[in-house]
Amino acid sequence: MQLTETQRHYWQKNLRITAILLGVWFFVTFVIGYFARDLSFTFFGWPFSFWVAAQGALIVYVLIIWFYARYMNRLDQEHGVAEEI
Repeated sequence: MQLTETQRHYWQKNLRITAILLGVWFFVTFVIGYFARDLSFTFFGWPFSFWVAAQGALIVYVLIIWFYARYMNRLDQEHGVAEEI
């Protein structure tokens, strides 16, 4: 089955945003988490490294999900494949 140019464009945009968001996820999960050990000051009574790992990463994960859903809804509407509600 051959893809049309519109389908190819849709798929390329989908792959691009997925790769970017996976890069953000990797950075938040592994890079910041690795270097957070060096943050040795107290933040609201807890070590800052604990706060970054326990709270900051979760906020970023929720923002990644929100952004992806919003972006894909707009992309679906742009290409005429949006779900009917």
